[in-house]
Amino acid sequence: MRRAALIGSILGLAALASAAQAADARRETFGRLPDGTRVEAVVLDNGHGMTARVLALGASLQSLSVPGRDGKAANVVLGYATLDGYLKKPQYFGATVGRYANRIAGGRFTLDGKAYQVPVNDGPNSLHGGTRGFDKALWTIGEVRHDAGKASVTLSYASPDGEMGYPGRLAVTATYTLDDANRLSIDYRATTDKPTIVNLSNHAYWNLAGEGSGSVMGQRLTIPADAYLPVDATAIPTGEIRKVDGTPFDFRRGKPIGRDIRVADQQLLNGRGYDHNWVISRAEAAAPRVVARVEDPASGRVLTLKSAQPGLQFYSGNFLDGTTVGTGGHVYRQGDAFVLEPQLYPDTPNRPAFGSARLEPGHVYRNLIVYEFTTGPARGAR
Repeated sequence: MRRAALIGSILGLAALASAAQAADARRETFGRLPDGTRVEAVVLDNGHGMTARVLALGASLQSLSVPGRDGKAANVVLGYATLDGYLKKPQYFGATVGRYANRIAGGRFTLDGKAYQVPVNDGPNSLHGGTRGFDKALWTIGEVRHDAGKASVTLSYASPDGEMGYPGRLAVTATYTLDDANRLSIDYRATTDKPTIVNLSNHAYWNLAGEGSGSVMGQRLTIPADAYLPVDATAIPTGEIRKVDGTPFDFRRGKPIGRDIRVADQQLLNGRGYDHNWVISRAEAAAPRVVARVEDPASGRVLTLKSAQPGLQFYSGNFLDGTTVGTGGHVYRQGDAFVLEPQLYPDTPNRPAFGSARLEPGHVYRNLIVYEFTTGPARGAR
């Protein structure tokens, strides 16, 4: 009997340990809009020290806690602690951006011979879908799932024909999945009922040392691209595809983000730092592959980013100006975060040489983004 009791006790402890490591997903209220509408959030937990909070507003990643080399977790994305910040001063923190991520020159494009005008909200150009892009929409939280290996939530939004000037009713889903291999993926999909253009991405601001911890200029970035797209003074690509050789835009071997950011280069002046698209490939890949890698020497956190998209927008947090207080109660200043957005090239609808942003009825647009987290050796260990 004693042996049976001992075995039962061991099995019970094993079951408790397994349960403690099981993935979990739960819904909660994040706040209410001025009209009283409830804004929900879903917290995903992989049972291995990583948690993500996803907001229905903008299908946004509000926080992502990731363990460092010492095992201690820190939130590595910038955001607001309450809904009020997202409403009063939206800055695309963790947001899903669309219908067209990045810029469209003059807010104009032509499709099947018809000219379209969308709102301009970035100087003379349209940025991230216009004045009320997908980042400002209240998405519907659908399926919330969790099992032993992963937790996920699917959000949806139906953009009516003509919203922000774009043709076609666009049905969009964003599925966030956090798995037990410390990977967070966002699977964007869209369908339309008439020809339109679409380019979706996520605009998370990253600081691998922890949001509010200070500058990311010492964090080491690798981008496996041998060319980038120069821009004019309004941040619209000139049409040239320029080699990175011998320029501050060469991140192929990896280097600290801030190493060359103060070099007297006209492109850095145009963007007030890095705010450019790197040419990962000339067409979409068959499957996600590595488009960037970032490591923080202090915490040991390493982010490997994968997507099948041809372009990668890298932005070095140039316009964070010390007027925003984030989730941890710290002020965000210039260079306190970086943004990596896998996407089509900016202004593709007006640049046939860049490819096509067209989506036809009966076809499915997809951008699967995978953020994989590991830890590296201590400083000086390699």
